[in-house]
Amino acid sequence: MVQLRQRFFNTTGPCDPDRHYMLPPAERLIGAQLHRYIRDQLYWVLHAPRQTGKTTFLQSWMREINAGSEAVSCYVTVETCQGIPEAERAIPVICDAIRYWAKIYNLPVPAGEDETPQSRLSSMLANWAKLVAPKQLIVLFDEVDVLTGDALISFLRQLRGGFAGRGVGKFPVSVALVGMRDLKDYITAAKGGAAPNPGSPFNIKEDSSVLSNFQKDDIARLFAQRTTEMGQEITTEALDYVYQQTKGQPWLVNSLFKRATMRVLDEDSRETVTIEHILQAREQMILARETHLDALATRLNDDRIRQIIETLMTGDADQFITQSDAFNYCMDLGLVSKEGGTPQVANPIYREVLARNITEGAQDAIPAPEWQWKNADGSLNMDALLKEFQQFWRENSEVWEEQRKQRFTYTEAFPHLLLQAFLQRVLNGGGRIAREYAAGRGRMDLAVEYQKKKYIIEVKLLRDNKSAEAVKEQGLAQTRKYRDTIDSTAPAYLVLFDRRSESKKVPWDTRLTWAKENNIAVVGC
Repeated sequence: MVQLRQRFFNTTGPCDPDRHYMLPPAERLIGAQLHRYIRDQLYWVLHAPRQTGKTTFLQSWMREINAGSEAVSCYVTVETCQGIPEAERAIPVICDAIRYWAKIYNLPVPAGEDETPQSRLSSMLANWAKLVAPKQLIVLFDEVDVLTGDALISFLRQLRGGFAGRGVGKFPVSVALVGMRDLKDYITAAKGGAAPNPGSPFNIKEDSSVLSNFQKDDIARLFAQRTTEMGQEITTEALDYVYQQTKGQPWLVNSLFKRATMRVLDEDSRETVTIEHILQAREQMILARETHLDALATRLNDDRIRQIIETLMTGDADQFITQSDAFNYCMDLGLVSKEGGTPQVANPIYREVLARNITEGAQDAIPAPEWQWKNADGSLNMDALLKEFQQFWRENSEVWEEQRKQRFTYTEAFPHLLLQAFLQRVLNGGGRIAREYAAGRGRMDLAVEYQKKKYIIEVKLLRDNKSAEAVKEQGLAQTRKYRDTIDSTAPAYLVLFDRRSESKKVPWDTRLTWAKENNIAVVGC
């Protein structure tokens, strides 16, 4: 007799309530009225970043609909059309996908039609509606954002062509179009950046809904399922840290819980999960470069993403940043958010992953430290570490920055990135670096933890449009404020990079400075 496996936290594919700990995904829908879409025969859009639970929701809602007697619903993903912009190639692939998923769910399978691509999809959907009559047909199209060019336009036109005559036995009464972006955004992309005209296919859309992240209480409810089934508890401190690090992003939450309960601790353990277990799970997750995180990191060379992430890293103020297509694209990916009106990377784990990825090449090129950077008791000597960085900056910064300029990659944030690469190279495996950066802050905050002792580093740029004294005084005030939020007793450092146009004419012995002001070390680079 096969023993049923204990449920677990899922990070691969849609969740199944019989196998995975999960919460009803429909609870997180914003702007959707599911009962109306069937009752009033409406077409609608759902968009949210990847790995937030869209597919889980669609398949869950499909099962709920099919458990009743009024309608037949089918989930269909069109991801097989990725990279096929031509309608004559993509539409037959979509029709094949419909037949495939109908078979998977043991539903009536519509016959193929020998019509042109411009009418084949609408003909198949009409045929399908006849097959399921007297029940209503509801189709849930997933991954619609992979459709591009003429393929997308033809797909939408055929849906719109059947919309007016929709009904039992005639055409799907309700259709959901699901992807990362709102429908109008990928219609615009398909038309080469031109805004949709009033007669475009998206005018049959009733709503554009989104799927939100977990709230703090949701995270506690999710783990409580394991507590009920396995008797394993989790501390309030650990739950708070999970929310703080993930901001409720569902894949990240499940990944931390999964690693904490199946890697850091044994999967059959009843030991209470603490913040130390979550910290280990977090580091494992980042180092493992799991698919979700790696997929985000690989997008960093996209000019749209580089433009936004570099602005956030340097802390520059840009009054138009949130109105740009680049920012909206990053929002659709789930990379950035607006918290309290401030544009920033969506959560601390993403901040860590993005920074590590951008600095990976530099980190690998930095030689292993041969100087004394620890005290006799094994604690970190941050003074020695930053003084060594000053020399490293002197010897390498100009050549390395020129290499970045030749590759057009994150040159404005170069000082911030090189300092982080240097710290990560030295501390790798033995310490942690927490990073804070957002648009308009004019700085980057780093909190280094080594052997449970914290060190505060504030990074600012000296530029031509502000006096050095004003920037330093502002930086000192910001450093004190950041230190107070982390650990008021922590050693603090203000690192000032001179990026003024005349700075290269100044001798290095003059540019590299070290001074103490109000118990804060001011490090000039």
